[in-house]
Amino acid sequence: MFKKILIAEDHESSSISLQKTLEDLNITNTDYVYYCDDAFAKVQKSIRENDLYDLLITDLSFEEDHHEQKIKDGKELIKAVRELQPSLKAIVFSAEHKSGVIDSLFKEYEINGFVRKERNDSKDLKKAIASVYENKNYLSLDMKQEVKKLNSYEFTDYDIILVSLLSQGVLQKNIPVYLQNNNIKPNSLSSVEKKLNNLKEELQISSNEQLIAFCKDLGLI
Repeated sequence: MFKKILIAEDHESSSISLQKTLEDLNITNTDYVYYCDDAFAKVQKSIRENDLYDLLITDLSFEEDHHEQKIKDGKELIKAVRELQPSLKAIVFSAEHKSGVIDSLFKEYEINGFVRKERNDSKDLKKAIASVYENKNYLSLDMKQEVKKLNSYEFTDYDIILVSLLSQGVLQKNIPVYLQNNNIKPNSLSSVEKKLNNLKEELQISSNEQLIAFCKDLGLI
């Protein structure tokens, strides 16, 4: 099992819960910090002293207070510490529920596990730690199904541009003007209408409003 773990979590109640979970796994060599900058400093120190961490468990969002921080959130923290120690494994422990955001954590930040903060999350976290220790990525079954649903339709940059414009209040009939001004093709009204209709048909959505809401829930816009 992991010998040395770093926890970055700004809520004391969650830190206490994490501590109890790790104690149940007989993991006692742990450091807890409330700020991302402090976590980064801990990793720097561990490298200098040749006493590396095996695992980072971090939240995604950190509330701002009077302590000004260079590293603002969990994503930035993971990126920063991986530049120092590429082999450091990372589990995100967060209330985030948007499947698009979670999917990007694995694809763009190459996290090793994601555990959502909810009822019975301690049990889920134990599974995640055990899986990651065995070099297996971890995502709970229900979240896997949500991510699979997301990936059943591959959104293109063009798709996201169209839905983003709709979400900003741009009328469908006026979207071609934006596309033409930004040299984005295809940019005819018929092309825009066809693409949006295809999107709604593929996703079994009946209106542009539902399409916007769907993409927001996924974290695409």
